[in-house]
Amino acid sequence: MEKIKMTTPLVEMDGDEMTRILWQMIKDELLLPFIDLRTEYYDLGLKHRDETNDQVTYESAHANKRYGVAVKCATITPNAARVEEYDLKEMWKSPNGTIRAILDGTVFRAPIVVKGIEPCVKNWKKPITIARHAYGDVYKASEIRVPGPGKAELVYTAEDGTEIREMIAAFKGPGVLQGMHNLDKSIESFARSCFNYALDQKQDLWFSTKDTISKKYDHTFKDIFQEIYEKEYKQRFEEAGITYFYTLIDDAVARIMKSEGGMIWACKNYDGDVMSDMISSAFGSLAMMTSVLVSPVGNFEYEAAHGTVQRHYYKHLKGEETSTNSVATIFAWTGALRKRGELDGLKDLMSFADKLEKATIQTIEEGKMTKDLALITTIENPTVLNSKDFILAIRENLEKMM
Repeated sequence: MEKIKMTTPLVEMDGDEMTRILWQMIKDELLLPFIDLRTEYYDLGLKHRDETNDQVTYESAHANKRYGVAVKCATITPNAARVEEYDLKEMWKSPNGTIRAILDGTVFRAPIVVKGIEPCVKNWKKPITIARHAYGDVYKASEIRVPGPGKAELVYTAEDGTEIREMIAAFKGPGVLQGMHNLDKSIESFARSCFNYALDQKQDLWFSTKDTISKKYDHTFKDIFQEIYEKEYKQRFEEAGITYFYTLIDDAVARIMKSEGGMIWACKNYDGDVMSDMISSAFGSLAMMTSVLVSPVGNFEYEAAHGTVQRHYYKHLKGEETSTNSVATIFAWTGALRKRGELDGLKDLMSFADKLEKATIQTIEEGKMTKDLALITTIENPTVLNSKDFILAIRENLEKMM
């Protein structure tokens, strides 16, 4: 069979530990036999990031801006233990955070729905996509441990020296302070990414904050979303037959729990962090969660929502067998290949991505799966496969479809 051609490369960002092992297996067994794969390769493994003083991460992000579509393997964000383990020059920042900042992107995460892996919420029938703002709030906060009695104020000093002051609290004893911020420009990018993605997916968009309590901070998010929607997107949403609405986050949670799913739920940074884990767990597993970073100008970076599976990697190094779930990493590749095909007008490439996803889901629904899924499936007597054999089982189904 002639291999499927590509015209523009994907930006390929390799990663760490067990997901790096799976990455190569997926390429060898599920991609290279069928596609004349073209990528611009960047090694974001922790050792190489350290060797390049993390310059490779910046280069990969700018390559993503040039080519429009990237696929990324899970990477290590080092803590003190990792600095010692890998003998690092310093505690490098999260590659995901660096890439998000350069692309000014929003993260969209959605569960992969498979028969036999049933949601904990019985009425959820369709995936719920979490759109997470990826700038500011508690993740860029400054904090003070207050030692004792005193006065705390919020102070803004303009370039001309004028000040705005707001009383925070009069401390009568020890406590804690936190100051966080966001930018109108970043919120505007977040809003446009959400509206564009909703149009692309043809799904309703919900947005929630707590503006009744946070009357300036959260209310600014609400106002910016509404203004951009009214000026730029309302007519397009109506023509597409989809809706946008704002509600308080506690109301959104109540509605989500009683819904059938099928919507995009936009959240501020911390809310999105928490809710994406809640959604993935309730649908079955974080290993069954897709993640795509979308910039407001239409750059895409696809990855799995989970980490590098450190424990399995140590077993692998000892020569022990692992049963590691590769589904989300496979779907990172299919998402990127489909988008590349869509942008380049390559229907064969888009069709291949569809078939690989169907082959993956079919393999699980036939009762062939990794150990993590076997522990939660409703399928009777599932066959537990190791990491490599699960990928080979998918290849068998894919070959039949091709």
